[in-house]
Amino acid sequence: MSTQVRLGIVGIGNMGSCHLDNIVAGKIGRLQVTAICDVVADKLKKHPTIAHFGDAGQMIRSGAIDALLICTPHYDHTTIGVDALAQGLHVLVEKPLSVHKADCARLIAAWDKRPKPSQVFAAMFNQRTDPHYIKLRSMIRGGELGEIRRINWIITDWFRTEAYYASGGWRATWKGEGGGVLTNQCPHNLDLMQWMFGMPTKVRAFAKFGAWHGIETEDAVTAYLDYANGASGVFVTTTGEAPGTNRLEVAAERGKIVIEDGKMTFTRNVTPMSEFSRTTTAAFSRPEVWHIDIPVHGHGGQHNEVLQNFTDAILDGKELIAPAQEGIHSVELGNAMILSSLLERTIDLPMDGAVYEQQLKKLIAESKFEKKTAKAAAASAEDFAKSNKK
Repeated sequence: MSTQVRLGIVGIGNMGSCHLDNIVAGKIGRLQVTAICDVVADKLKKHPTIAHFGDAGQMIRSGAIDALLICTPHYDHTTIGVDALAQGLHVLVEKPLSVHKADCARLIAAWDKRPKPSQVFAAMFNQRTDPHYIKLRSMIRGGELGEIRRINWIITDWFRTEAYYASGGWRATWKGEGGGVLTNQCPHNLDLMQWMFGMPTKVRAFAKFGAWHGIETEDAVTAYLDYANGASGVFVTTTGEAPGTNRLEVAAERGKIVIEDGKMTFTRNVTPMSEFSRTTTAAFSRPEVWHIDIPVHGHGGQHNEVLQNFTDAILDGKELIAPAQEGIHSVELGNAMILSSLLERTIDLPMDGAVYEQQLKKLIAESKFEKKTAKAAAASAEDFAKSNKK
């Protein structure tokens, strides 16, 4: 039995390079990078002792790897993932699992047909390692909060600059990325929403497309979520706000949880609010409360913990932190928010993935947007400077 996993990484961009450097530095036990792949040859030169490939299919079939980490632009997650799973490799996919629900379903179908039953299929939802969210999920599942009434998440500290969007021609375009903040930054938060609270039954969203940046996809979203038990949720996000806020507030029968600024507080009702409402004779009274600071610290192992978990799942059969097939839920939530905004109506869940796929194809076909890359932006700035000198 192998005592080490031979990993190939496809896509040596921001995240691919980060994972590569951490693994090479020995931060992940029993995991070794034996091959890397990118269509830009210069990105491979930093690691001359590792096998280089310019084509993912060649690396998948090279015999040099046991597992594949996919860090490419989002549309390629599906095609590369399907190929790797069909060839018997273990696969870890960066978020999002795919751009849209229909592609997620294709990727999951490939895993269902995997040639080796022992193949491990995981997603890089690193925020599932954060002890605040682990604790909240545990409290919900353990019944400590009682039935949830309301969820509010303001997650506006995903600030991104024009330089960020100009760093790649694929970024924040319908054809290259398939979305904006909901597809790139917020898959983490959307995953945590469904992981902790389950999926809503309805979504009504209001997205702004290119409101704060020179992009064609959404960079500001406010969404209303309706749950089967009558609970409501509000989800607010943008990449155009600084300093921004990250505040999750949950109101339930037993009180209120707030996670903000690294702190987790529980204002606990001594008597559940519905019970108190039914039994009190006072018109303006409310339950007695306890104010509790829940002792959770730090943000967990994040990316490296997911990589270690992926390795341990392959070698030891350890349970995955983030099984990839769960990734379809965050994609569906993001898709529903965009579709609701485009059609200006409420979307019922589960959503028909084919309907959204057709809408996305229409956006791509009708797009006349011209994306400025970093080189183009620099050239424009230089021309502007020259014109001012004349």
